[in-house]
Amino acid sequence: MIEDIELETLINEIYEYYGFDFGSYSRASLKRRVNRIYQLDGFTDFHEFLSKVRYDQDYYKHIVNEITVNVTEMFRDPYFYKAIRNQILPLLATKPFIRLWHAGCATGEEVYSMAILLKEAGLLSKSLIYATDINEKVLETAKKGIFPLRMMKEYSENYLGSGGQEDFSNYYTANYGIAKFNDELSQKMVFSQHNLVSDRSFNEFDFIICRNVLIYFDNDLQKRAITLFDESLSVQGFLALGTKETIKYSISQSNYKQLDKEKIWRKVK
Repeated sequence: MIEDIELETLINEIYEYYGFDFGSYSRASLKRRVNRIYQLDGFTDFHEFLSKVRYDQDYYKHIVNEITVNVTEMFRDPYFYKAIRNQILPLLATKPFIRLWHAGCATGEEVYSMAILLKEAGLLSKSLIYATDINEKVLETAKKGIFPLRMMKEYSENYLGSGGQEDFSNYYTANYGIAKFNDELSQKMVFSQHNLVSDRSFNEFDFIICRNVLIYFDNDLQKRAITLFDESLSVQGFLALGTKETIKYSISQSNYKQLDKEKIWRKVK
C-alpha cells in the first residue's frame, strides 16, 4: 500500500512528465485506485513503480485508463430514466433539434440507454448525443456498442423498470456471447475525448448528463465542472447528476429548478 506522501509524489511526477493533472481528484478515491493497480501489477517498491510510470509511456497510459474508468450499466437507476421518459422528453419534443451531452460516458451503456428512450419517444431522428470521456480506451468500447450478453437479463429488467414496453432484445443482435446494439442507435452518437479538468465548453446543449463522475473530484474541481455545464446548457435545458452529486454550493440556485426528488435540474434563467 502506498503512503499519502507517495501519492502526492506520483501526482506531481505525472503532471511534470506528461502534463496530466490528478491534483484535483478526490484523494481517498485516487488512493484506492492507485493501490489497486499497484497490487494487481505486483509492485512492492514505490520507487520502482514510480520509475515505471515515468519512463514507460504505455504504462502511464495504462495507469490513466485504470484510474479514470467508471463502472456503469444500462438504465442504471430505472426511476431516473422513468423521470426522463415521462417528464423531460415531452418538453424536449417541442424543440426542432435536440443536442445532448453525456459527459463521462465510460463504456457507453448509459448513452445507448438514452438513445433507446429517444427512439421510443419518436425523437431520435432529430437528436444528437455527444458522448465524451477522458479515457480513450473506454471510448473505443463505447463506439462499438458491444456488451456482454450475460448482462442483458439485468439490463432488460432495468429497462422495464424505466417504463419500457418493448422487447428489449429488439435493440441488439446476440452472437457468441456478445450483444451488438443496432446501428440505428449509434448513428446518432458522436464520441470524443474530453477532459472536465482542463477542456472548455464546445457546444450549447438541451440536456447534459454527468452521473457519478463528480464524486471522484475535490470541491474546487466539482465547482469548475458544474460551471462548465452551466455555460454549456441552454436556458430551459436540463442537467442530470448522480445520486450523491449536487449543484448546490457551485452555481446560483436561483437559476435552476430541481425536478422533484431526482438529481435533475432545469435551467430557468
